Amino acid sequence: MADVDDTQVSGLIEELSGASRRRRQEVAHQLSIAAKAHPDLMLAHVDALVDALYRPEAQTRWEVLDALSAIVDVSADAVAEAYDGAEASLFDDGSATVRLSAFVFLCRFGASSPERSDQVWPLLDEAIQCYHGDAEYRDMLAALLGLARGAASDATKDALAARVRFDAESGSGYIKTFSAEILQALE
Repeated sequence: MADVDDTQVSGLIEELSGASRRRRQEVAHQLSIAAKAHPDLMLAHVDALVDALYRPEAQTRWEVLDALSAIVDVSADAVAEAYDGAEASLFDDGSATVRLSAFVFLCRFGASSPERSDQVWPLLDEAIQCYHGDAEYRDMLAALLGLARGAASDATKDALAARVRFDAESGSGYIKTFSAEILQALE
């Protein structure tokens, strides 16, 4: 899938709205791989990707969120419409993987500008509190490190520092290490 062209992407996008749950999952996986290699090829298809955030199967949603995360680096404006779907996915009761992919998307989206960081921070802050210590929390901290290193606003950076300071000072293991690294990146 690394050597994909626009015609192939267009064909996959069509199948993303097909009737077969299994095929939608396979196609979403292929699109995620393609987006990581060639995010620019996905720009014309963002609307279809955003629409796919509302498919019933978790794998389709997390693969699409991963594709949208890759597109943020090319054009955060292009994926702004994914915000609502990412918010819904962030609190998906049935899939930790969907929640993590939504968290990563929101961190990358927030890291793209001060205004976007202010938009996503309340959601990220709530998710940190909800999922602190869960199996996916390590990857959430890695995504927060990206937010800390990005173009977040001073207000978001201050709030993030306040949120992770206790763990950086009093935590243990990876939580302490990542939290301290986030604080260092915010300095």
